Amino acid sequence: MSNKEKTAEELKQAVKEKYSQISEQSKDYNASSCCGSGGTSDEVYNIMSDDYSKIEGYNVDADLGLGCGLPTQFAKIKDGDTVIDLGSGAGNDCFVARHETGEKGKVIGIDFAESMIAKARKNADKLGYNNVEFRSGDIEDMPVSDNIADVIVSNCVLNLVPDKSKVFSEIFRTLKPGGHFSISDIVLVGDLPDALREDAEMYAGCVAGAIQKQKYMGHIKEQGFENITIQKEKTITIPDDILTKYLSKDEIEEFKNGDTGIYSITVFAQKPSGESEDDVGEHEFEMIEEGPTCTPGSSCC
Repeated sequence: MSNKEKTAEELKQAVKEKYSQISEQSKDYNASSCCGSGGTSDEVYNIMSDDYSKIEGYNVDADLGLGCGLPTQFAKIKDGDTVIDLGSGAGNDCFVARHETGEKGKVIGIDFAESMIAKARKNADKLGYNNVEFRSGDIEDMPVSDNIADVIVSNCVLNLVPDKSKVFSEIFRTLKPGGHFSISDIVLVGDLPDALREDAEMYAGCVAGAIQKQKYMGHIKEQGFENITIQKEKTITIPDDILTKYLSKDEIEEFKNGDTGIYSITVFAQKPSGESEDDVGEHEFEMIEEGPTCTPGSSCC
């Protein structure tokens, strides 16, 4: 059965099962595959993720190598802020956010894999953080009140969700007026080969669940966000030794030489404060920093 034929609940269940398995895998294994989904590569290390190790608040035990960007680096978190991390995993971005928001702030991580929640809570206990909380829940229906967050972050998670428009609706609901998000995610330009798009493992691996870049940005605009900005963008290259699991030699060449691009983008947008009538589209799709192109053997991968 292809992903197109699977129901949203079937896809979410497949992702939940896969991420329960991923929670027990090593960072090295996850970082050398597509978001930990399997089929590790010998050609490239860190296919998608960026290096957190020099960022303050980083905790090695909480880093499972599953991200595709550094959203907390761009999130403009201030002392005392309330921050929500969508798909919080073992807690890595939550702990970085906690460094920025300080003891006066609050950080809430949301994940639907119970094994991830357990791992994150254990890490928070070891660090002695009493203002970092992990809640089990679906980010399409967040277990938080309206207008509660100053900042929302997420790292390579929304591509796993069938109804991305619903997630952005929930982000809008839970942000305070004037609050903002910074989200790293995978998007496409052009169409993936059917064999990649229809494979459940590649869906869990962030690739098959990705949608067109313009459609992704359109979902954000449709919810009423303003100051929509692409803060960083980099090309994602899937190594040949992973592609050979899905495509023939000729299909790989056609894919690599075609018009399809897979990108990691970090997107910023703000919920209107209600104090002015600013033009929502004024800064739409502005690019303020261009990331490096990710090619086999390069450090960005």
